[in-house]
Amino acid sequence: MYRFSIGNEDWIVNFSPHIMIETEEREAIVNSLLKMGAVLQSFSHGDSFLIFNKQLEVAVFRVEKIPSLILTIVTIVSNDKWYIQKNGTIRSYK
Repeated sequence: MYRFSIGNEDWIVNFSPHIMIETEEREAIVNSLLKMGAVLQSFSHGDSFLIFNKQLEVAVFRVEKIPSLILTIVTIVSNDKWYIQKNGTIRSYK
């Protein structure tokens, strides 16, 4: 769990228990969130969003604002598991 402040709001970052990543990768996620700054304040309770990052590829977040401001990293999806639907077919994004 990590804590950080943006303006007068204190946020908590939780990682789902099944996510096994190193401390360096966790800190990269928190640094990305800090760079988002006030954008985080615009999300409503229950919203989700993605951060694309070269190191982690895609991190999926869920926003909770009741009872506290909590961001939960739901999962991380490596780009070898990305797919795109185009012209009626689904193929690997890479």
